[in-house]
Amino acid sequence: MKRYSLNLVLVLLIIVSVSSCKKDYGNLNSPTVEDFLANATQGELNNLVSGTESGMRNNLSFYLDDVGTLGREGYRFSNSEPRYVTDLLGANEGTLSSSNFYIANPWAARYRVVKNCNVLIQAANNSSLITSQQKNAYIGFARTIKAYQLLLNLNLTYTNGIRINVNDPAHLGPIVGYDESLNAIASLLDSAQTDLTGSLVSFPLAGFNGLSDAAGLVQFNRAIAARVDVYREDWTGALDDLDQSFFDPAGDLAFGAYHTFGTGSGDQLNPMFIPQNNTGEIRVAHPSFAADIETGDDRLSKATLRINTASLNDLSSDRDVWVYTSSTATLPIIRNEELILIFAEASIRTAAYADAKDALYIIRSAHNLPDYAGALNEAALTDELLKQRRYSLFYEGHRWIDLRRYNRLATLPVDRAGDDVWELFPLPVTEQ
Repeated sequence: MKRYSLNLVLVLLIIVSVSSCKKDYGNLNSPTVEDFLANATQGELNNLVSGTESGMRNNLSFYLDDVGTLGREGYRFSNSEPRYVTDLLGANEGTLSSSNFYIANPWAARYRVVKNCNVLIQAANNSSLITSQQKNAYIGFARTIKAYQLLLNLNLTYTNGIRINVNDPAHLGPIVGYDESLNAIASLLDSAQTDLTGSLVSFPLAGFNGLSDAAGLVQFNRAIAARVDVYREDWTGALDDLDQSFFDPAGDLAFGAYHTFGTGSGDQLNPMFIPQNNTGEIRVAHPSFAADIETGDDRLSKATLRINTASLNDLSSDRDVWVYTSSTATLPIIRNEELILIFAEASIRTAAYADAKDALYIIRSAHNLPDYAGALNEAALTDELLKQRRYSLFYEGHRWIDLRRYNRLATLPVDRAGDDVWELFPLPVTEQ
């Protein structure tokens, strides 16, 4: 980030290209950062919003393959890239590199979006062409997305920390630890909630159906805050934030905010889509996914049987990951099913066991399973919670983080002698 991502503005819909070097002259064909910062029009601010939303999708497949592989949700078999099944699994006494694609690419992509959010905040503050209510909406949206992007990078590097203060590329703030970073992210989300409350959203959003006005963005903001709360083990805070989110025990489990993809010019396809029974480039479910699932659980459809077993480097699976079933399938940022599981977790940790059981029943019933029949205590309900999170949130980027939070990484299967289950990624070499 220090060398490249913070000196660049994310590629916007209105910008043809971005150079990796600093120019001494303006872009003669497209608007420059200075043009936005001077006195941006609503149209220019909307382009910054669209660029931010678009950039959130960049390199997501690296992130999901990172956490999916380390969490043994599945394996990415690639004839052209062996490091998916060597470095990420610690094969042959290997270690995670600070310079390889699996940390450098997602890290840089997230900080490019952070940079874009900082530009949007400054541009909205400087604009005299919008109302104060509109200004607050732009700023609240930017702060919410900035917090979310920082959280994704923190998920990777964990106690190695992240850089929170990156407003001035020439004077970057220090790398700060895990707890301090989580607290800063929570604070950023709180300030964004204040901005969004009573604001006027005058920009379109692609993946926020039902959440695209000010009230909806507050709900989205509080949903992300609830996720941060459980990472911080702030259980009452999580319950409070759920009350202000789109959490709905009786609602559609799929309702939420999504990354969207398309075939149009300048758009991009879902990078997590690989056709079933593909060869060469494959994403397979870990064999334990099907082995551990309860009879009748319809979430088995997320890992469909292959015609032929796929194998690479002494690893094999007979099931494809089939969560993203087309090149234009949406990819969730956060959805109601996760919020119900957050409610269950917070209820367990506050000893509201009956509430937790009711929430887990909603999830089990939705997936063709009978009611939970185990003990009503923290240990048993936590086991059930983690199982439901495993199957409900499969390949959405959670299992490795969940097991790390509960000190259960040692329970993950190791399929080759000498492989490792990593706890965290190193900081990119650009940060060292």
